[in-house]
Amino acid sequence: MKKGAHKRQILKYAGLQYLTQAALVISLAALVAVIVFILIRGLPHVSMQLLFGEYGKYPTIKPALVGTLYLIVISLVIAAPIGIGSAIFLTEYTKSGSRLIRVIRIAVETLAGIPSIVYGIFGYLIFVIAFGFGYSLIGGGITLAVMILPVIVRSTEESLLAVPRSLREGSFALGSSKVRTIFSVVLPCAASGIVTSLILAVGRVMSESAVLILTIGMVVNKLPKNFASPGTSLALDVYYFGSHGYPEQAAATGVVLLVLVVLINVIATVIGKKYGKGELADG
Repeated sequence: MKKGAHKRQILKYAGLQYLTQAALVISLAALVAVIVFILIRGLPHVSMQLLFGEYGKYPTIKPALVGTLYLIVISLVIAAPIGIGSAIFLTEYTKSGSRLIRVIRIAVETLAGIPSIVYGIFGYLIFVIAFGFGYSLIGGGITLAVMILPVIVRSTEESLLAVPRSLREGSFALGSSKVRTIFSVVLPCAASGIVTSLILAVGRVMSESAVLILTIGMVVNKLPKNFASPGTSLALDVYYFGSHGYPEQAAATGVVLLVLVVLINVIATVIGKKYGKGELADG
């Protein structure tokens, strides 16, 4: 290679490196700007009345906290076993590269890319109207379960595929059945990825609003009695307060939501590292 061409190649790669670094700086700057803005506007207005008070002269997010908890429970109870079971079937009971696998993966990836408002319309037409649930937490939770299901399936599938084939073969050599191998060897080794995917799914449930506007009714002034009651969530309270003349409370609710989402991501990271170290030690 000529000296001039080699120099141009070095300059080209250096330019690409600086370009990617600039893109990283811009992304981080935008993220930091949003977080700082929300904290400055909302942190001074976070109070015990806002968090746990009764709805009266001043608004409170206590119904939203309860409603968000209900939605997390409903969506995970439905989506977790179906998603993990589907991933086990795809990785352990089907041939790699088969036409069925390709079709299912295309369908799952397509579902993962559908805008959330489309899921909201689906939940409204099916659960609110067709099934007669009305505006309720159960209808919103089931719709959220459908929405996060592709994420759980793909993340769990990748975690199962990362388990070395030699571990399965060693278990079979010792006389273990297919089912025992899956539950005693494969799933424990993939636990970190599975737990992380579930916790990140919880974060998406907490931050979703488009789906819930059409399914749970956005009742912000009273606690839901049960899963069949209408309710609200933290994301919906941000919208409600902002559009009804409570900008300070909207910003404060945004701070609470931001802190909870960050906390969930930190928990997912810690659990992933803990399980990962445990797996390496066992290996």
